[in-house]
Amino acid sequence: MLPGDKQPAASEPLKTASTPAQLILSTEQPDGPALIPCVRVGDVVLQGQVIAWPPDERGVPLHSPVSGRVTQLAERDAMGVPAKAQVLVIDNDGRDERDPGASALPDFTQYSPEELLARIAAGGIVGLGGAAFPTHLKLALGGAVPIETLLLNGVECEPGISCDDALMRHRAAAVVAGARVMLFILGAARCTIAIEADKPEAIAAMNTAVLASMDERLTIAAVPVYYPAGGEKQLIASLWAREVPTGGLPRDIGIVCQNVGTAAAIATLISTGEPLIRRIVTVTGKGVRHPCNLEVRLGTPLAHLISECGGYSDNVSGLIAGGSMMGQALTHDDFSVAKTTNCVIAATYADMDRRGPTMPCIRCGNCAEVCPAGLLPQELYRYACQADDGNLTRLNLPDCIECGCCDVVCPSQLPLTSVFHVARARLARTTAEADRSALSRRRFEAHSQRLAEEQAERQRKLKEKRPGGKRES
Repeated sequence: MLPGDKQPAASEPLKTASTPAQLILSTEQPDGPALIPCVRVGDVVLQGQVIAWPPDERGVPLHSPVSGRVTQLAERDAMGVPAKAQVLVIDNDGRDERDPGASALPDFTQYSPEELLARIAAGGIVGLGGAAFPTHLKLALGGAVPIETLLLNGVECEPGISCDDALMRHRAAAVVAGARVMLFILGAARCTIAIEADKPEAIAAMNTAVLASMDERLTIAAVPVYYPAGGEKQLIASLWAREVPTGGLPRDIGIVCQNVGTAAAIATLISTGEPLIRRIVTVTGKGVRHPCNLEVRLGTPLAHLISECGGYSDNVSGLIAGGSMMGQALTHDDFSVAKTTNCVIAATYADMDRRGPTMPCIRCGNCAEVCPAGLLPQELYRYACQADDGNLTRLNLPDCIECGCCDVVCPSQLPLTSVFHVARARLARTTAEADRSALSRRRFEAHSQRLAEEQAERQRKLKEKRPGGKRES
């Protein structure tokens, strides 16, 4: 078990950060192609207005977090992207004039699940636990197995992160409200809200909110504290001793898992009409003077967050986006908050991963022993270095959750997780391209068949019109 190290930020009340004079929003998506801007330099935008659209149905739009003016469409560094990404720079006018098209739904039960899914997609809602997978796709209707259980994940097992803890302690009612909307969409019989046992204040607040809702479908489950308990498959195994099939999804066994922050974002969308334009971010580490959890607008520069927390301490060495195990080391603080940004760690030299020289694998098996997904990291590393996608698929690399456990125990200092990250992204691109090619082929075949049938029908009618042709009586 890893030390939690959550107390510095978690012990402080949730705060709302001031809105900076300029916001920088990346068009990159963690899952799928980049968004396409639908505004130009010089355009005036309103808070909640769509500023970039997805190129296909898998994505969700991006909205302006403020009212103001688009001043740049430029290439800049963006978190989670190896190369520079296109960003939209918006100068904040300070008025927060809302897009009039952002309307609330006073009684969501008066709408069909399909209508609510469309509203969630249009609101730009994605999973706020880190992966940012489009929520409407995860809640999509249909499937081979009826959904019995909605699992709300409030487990933050990675050291440093406490944004979900702060959300549940201070805005439990919003989490419950979002859960009820998702239950309505899924038609599920129950919802379990999983929280680590070492978060007594969050458990108490959520219990109070559940009792106030008088919804017997909702229950709280306190789960053991270990890393990585927050992974979907690991959490399902811990709660119900059920295993998600290799290569499958929780919905294959009748479960849909969503983050508690996602539930709260849905509640905000339904109750106020506001799309996803803000989130809670943990700012922590010994390199910042006053660690705390901040509710911030998307596009806020990290330097602004640090300033809101009292600035850097004298011994700061670097920044990490995310937790200390699965986070990304940053080279500067000009990056900005995205939908995936749950934590920023201002680290000291002692906190940074100072890896020693890489040595050959000694086949000790330590990585396989600690892998929570039951994989063989030593074999996966060999095939990943060779870009052998066939063997990577055979050994179930897509099941890797990039938790970093194998890195911690490797005596050879092999960069296992970073290599797996690159290989998984390549596999995902290859699979997506294959799916698109197969879809195009099916559409072409269907189009060709339709043309052939239309041609045959025309020939039949032409033959009937000719002298001596057979006519219907």
